[in-house]
Amino acid sequence: MVAVPRHLNPFAPLHIADEVNWLTRIKLSRLEGDGSQCLAVLENSDVSYKPIADRRSDDGCGLSNAVEIAGASRAVSRSFTASCPLAVAWAMFDEHVVGPAARRHLGQDVARMIHAGTYACRNINHRAQGRRSEHATANAIDIAGFVLADGREVDVKRDWEGEDQRRAAFLRAVRDGACRFFDVVLSPDYNEAHHDHFHFDMGSYRACR
Repeated sequence: MVAVPRHLNPFAPLHIADEVNWLTRIKLSRLEGDGSQCLAVLENSDVSYKPIADRRSDDGCGLSNAVEIAGASRAVSRSFTASCPLAVAWAMFDEHVVGPAARRHLGQDVARMIHAGTYACRNINHRAQGRRSEHATANAIDIAGFVLADGREVDVKRDWEGEDQRRAAFLRAVRDGACRFFDVVLSPDYNEAHHDHFHFDMGSYRACR
């Protein structure tokens, strides 16, 4: 009997450290409807987290199967609340995209990611009317920059169209790589509202811009 490697087995649970392939997104999508399996993925990883009690809400801003993340293979600027599927996608992004992109384009690793928040009870683009943002259920995270191993900072606002082409290439590699894990990835190329950060979410739409 031939043993199928875990990352090639569609029935094997997702592991964050597994080699990424076409099955990865399928396994990620399954976690959205299986809270216990999602938490099991985090449990079998180096993600520092703790579960958060569900918060019921009638205004579209509740939390369900959420966790508080303190870090993973890289530190974060501060702990953040995330839906479990978002936390898993973020951990895979951290593992498979950030480090390799930094080493390839900048010759060193990333020590810390700087985020601009996850949970906020609001509508899309802070509009008074309209659909709730994925941030309203902690299903989105905004990334503003990265601190390199030598202490220098790569800033989305400054470096996306900055003079340092290596930094710009790194940020574009990060944006492109994020699309392998998150359902929606928005960068400064999308619109002015995202000129200073990346928006990643696990919502019901698909976009990579």
